[in-house]
Amino acid sequence: MERGDRKTAPFPSGKKDNRESQSNGRGALAVAETGMVDYDDALAIQTAMLAARIEGSVGDTLLMMEHPHVFTLGRGADERFIVGNTQAVPIRRVSRGGEVTYHGPGQLIGYPILKLEGRERDVTKYLRSLEAAMIDALAKIGIEAGRRDGMTGVWVGARKIASIGVGIRHWTTWHGFALNVSTDLRYFDSIVPCGIEGCRMTSVCEITNRAVSVREFAGVMRESFARIFLYDEIISRISDAELAPHSVTTDG
Repeated sequence: MERGDRKTAPFPSGKKDNRESQSNGRGALAVAETGMVDYDDALAIQTAMLAARIEGSVGDTLLMMEHPHVFTLGRGADERFIVGNTQAVPIRRVSRGGEVTYHGPGQLIGYPILKLEGRERDVTKYLRSLEAAMIDALAKIGIEAGRRDGMTGVWVGARKIASIGVGIRHWTTWHGFALNVSTDLRYFDSIVPCGIEGCRMTSVCEITNRAVSVREFAGVMRESFARIFLYDEIISRISDAELAPHSVTTDG
């Protein structure tokens, strides 16, 4: 699953872009940058926050983090696309769309927990907006990225830099996107990324030939995400105490 770009001026964290927010704003977006989180723990946090967003006890939230090495398979994904696993990377099958992908250190993972309402109840539109947010963020650091017809994700030339696999329950989103910042791309050699034969991956650091941290890029990404999705402001911090009640595993 994964396209639609638009150019408008970014706005600082916590500030409103009056051209859009006066009539179309979605209110506040809470952003939590949690650092390195084990995949199973992250899934538990997501699952519980999804339930909390559905019931209305939390607002729209963007979780951004990294994971230790893991291969994930979407609903119905074909395990034959894992073509080698000599380093015994853990494998998880989860409730998202898409085929197999790799997550690991140096990759920015974004899990939007958003309630889609009104005209936003359009899965294709949501996927295109995720792509647009990443394309916008990459442009801000000098990378010209785009889409490929019929394929979900973000590409730089012939190589893919970001993948998307989402889940939607009661028109509330979970799972999300993975963008390679300083990722060790050799791990992708063990899979057929997203089930696309011949797909080669790239990263921000490979393209720019300079050191870029996940934390640095996450700061750019949250601004682009808020602008593309028309949030009026960013609540830039969520405390550990606020996340803790949502870390108990529930049925996903």
